[in-house]
Amino acid sequence: MSVPPAASNPRAAQDHVAQEERACLARTWADRPGLIGWLTTVDAKRIGLRYIVTALVFFACAGVLALLMRTQLIRPENGFIGPDRYNQLFSLHGSAMMFLFAVPIMTAMGVYLVPLMLGARTISFPRLNAFGYWVYLFGGITIFVAFLLDIGPETGWTSYVPLASPDFSPGKRTDFWSQMVNFTEVSALCVAAEIATSFMVTRAPGMRLDRIPLFAWAQMVTAFMVMVAMPSVMIASQLLQSDRQFGTQFFNAAEGGDPLLWQHLFWFFGHPEVYIIFIPALGMISSIVQTFSRRPIFAHTTMVVALVSIGFLSFGLWVHHMFATGLPPLGNSFYTAVSMMIAIPSGVQIFCWIATLWLGKPRYATPLLFVLGFFALFVLGGLTGVMLASVSLDQQLHDTYFVVAHLHYVLIGGAVFPFLGAFHYWFPKFTGRLMSERAGKWNFWLLFAGVNLTFFPMHWLGLAGMPRRIYTYPAGMGWEWANMVATAGSYLVAVGVLLFVANAVWSLRRGKAAGDNPWEAPELEWATSSPPPPWNFTQVPAVESRTPLWSQGEPAWLRGLRSDKREMLLTSIADAQPRARWACPDPSIWPFFSALALTLQFIWTIFDPWGWVWPSIAIAIAMTIWFWPKKSEPSME
Repeated sequence: MSVPPAASNPRAAQDHVAQEERACLARTWADRPGLIGWLTTVDAKRIGLRYIVTALVFFACAGVLALLMRTQLIRPENGFIGPDRYNQLFSLHGSAMMFLFAVPIMTAMGVYLVPLMLGARTISFPRLNAFGYWVYLFGGITIFVAFLLDIGPETGWTSYVPLASPDFSPGKRTDFWSQMVNFTEVSALCVAAEIATSFMVTRAPGMRLDRIPLFAWAQMVTAFMVMVAMPSVMIASQLLQSDRQFGTQFFNAAEGGDPLLWQHLFWFFGHPEVYIIFIPALGMISSIVQTFSRRPIFAHTTMVVALVSIGFLSFGLWVHHMFATGLPPLGNSFYTAVSMMIAIPSGVQIFCWIATLWLGKPRYATPLLFVLGFFALFVLGGLTGVMLASVSLDQQLHDTYFVVAHLHYVLIGGAVFPFLGAFHYWFPKFTGRLMSERAGKWNFWLLFAGVNLTFFPMHWLGLAGMPRRIYTYPAGMGWEWANMVATAGSYLVAVGVLLFVANAVWSLRRGKAAGDNPWEAPELEWATSSPPPPWNFTQVPAVESRTPLWSQGEPAWLRGLRSDKREMLLTSIADAQPRARWACPDPSIWPFFSALALTLQFIWTIFDPWGWVWPSIAIAIAMTIWFWPKKSEPSME
């Protein structure tokens, strides 16, 4: 009697079992085919990529608005764009960049990467993740459609009262802005809850708190900041909506309200929001510096403390946006002190990165070039931030182009450049292909030159007295040359962005095959295939150090999760010891329908207060079906 090959060869038998397990996992974790599968997926990686692509589309749209503004300002008394349309341009540009691009793009990287870095099969609350994406998409589409219909926002991305009150902003423009805020904040809160829970209880066995990658730490700090800061701006927008629709007087000083209440509520969110954008970038930089210097990050624990310190201190800075409002000088002094103090943990991180590069053997690939560009741009933006923390100087430069220059140096240097470096770094993980190094280096130098040409002259414009948010200016003020240089720089930035898009599209189709770990990186996301399968890891990795792929060669693999059901391992918070198996929810259409119903409610309430009532019935029905338990799906074992 013949013996089957698998039975006669233990290695072949093991491979045969592994192939059968992967085939079973592929059936279990597969999405439905066609449009239904696209609408119902709860795969964190697919949703994370959708967030990234959608945010980049909104970034491009907001960038076009910026080009139109710079074209208007290229010479004095230009008639290219009228004042009303210009108000909509700069209002939507700022709102889209802050609410639709900067925050979503940073948390989207966490949606994709944090479960992989933690050794988990998926993110916590996968259906909530899908719901958050649909709400974000519908909110962004709504505000841009309103702009095309000439009812876009016109009161700036901060929407200060009394300018945003019904007396000075009649019509529905400010109402659309207010509801756009609600759309994006609901989405951000969903993502924050998912990442925080994943960080706490889905880490690979052995991944103690002192072994968690810095990118995951950064996303965790950001998640808590979102949960504390975002409700403030949502409350503010609802109070504004109430003043506009119901005749309440929360912000009307003539009726006992207080317009400064809006600024306090907005900036209690608005300044932490800058760090909600910035802190994930710090995690990206740590991963890139560690990999391309070929050594672990210098002073890992200090870096974690610095991240937590930045997140904590960021909530004590909001009043430095209000130094010109006449608040008590003694109170202003405290916010000046904190504004300068927060530079300390930021500086500690920069010195730790420099030490890592100094002690390592850096490889100057495109991702690391963008990190070095971050050092130059962010340090300059940080220095001007310390200048603006001085009350006397801030009162002179408030609402001038000096503030515009500072803001863009911080956000572009502190967020866009790290993101572009991270996109080049993790592109092989997303697609299985490498981006072109030559195009990447050209992309870096075009953007670096363009950003400095655009925004450095704005420091001089601010010192020369040019106010922000004006659609034209008289001749003879001496501002002409600086505006011309800034406009030329903005078009150079546009060329750099187009080259980035072309490089990404070309590499997606024809880029060099990357393999599983092309950078020889040390973290767990590179321990699975590139791109990863829907279930991330066939078996659960076990971690013994901060750099498991360097110190262990390959992590140990633990068995025990079923392949015929969607399951993931839950571990303890402090030391990541296995605690339970969690049955992950299957794909569902109801997060999509719930998001549609919520969108209907937000848009309806712009025109009729009864919109708060009737769509709530549809939301309740959709969410009831969404959460209705199934006997065949135990929640935990």
